[in-house]
Amino acid sequence: MRLTEITFEEGRPVDGYGPNFFRIAGEVFEGQVVILPNSCGPWLGFEDATPFVLVASDLDVVFVGTGAQICQIPLNFRTALEDAGIGVEIMNSPTACRTYNVMLSEGRRVGLALIPV
Repeated sequence: MRLTEITFEEGRPVDGYGPNFFRIAGEVFEGQVVILPNSCGPWLGFEDATPFVLVASDLDVVFVGTGAQICQIPLNFRTALEDAGIGVEIMNSPTACRTYNVMLSEGRRVGLALIPV
């Protein structure tokens, strides 16, 4: 699937996604991915909230894409982010990608945690 092109002044938009991959700012990543204000790369999953907590002062919300379907996330992951002052929004990965891109285009302080579809 290809997403609608938007102009971004800052950040790394999600350009596309498919089975087990995401295209972020033109670069393809396989598996789980994290996008933060100043970095992007593989993510270890819900056991690892550290990348988000380390940049908590630069984030207002993290969109969590849970794959093809919406599902609950582990309480310890949510709590770690919320205790750091970061809002958490759970949705399926396609919706998380679109929502992230819209918020990023508006200059919002957002992050994205993605599990492939």
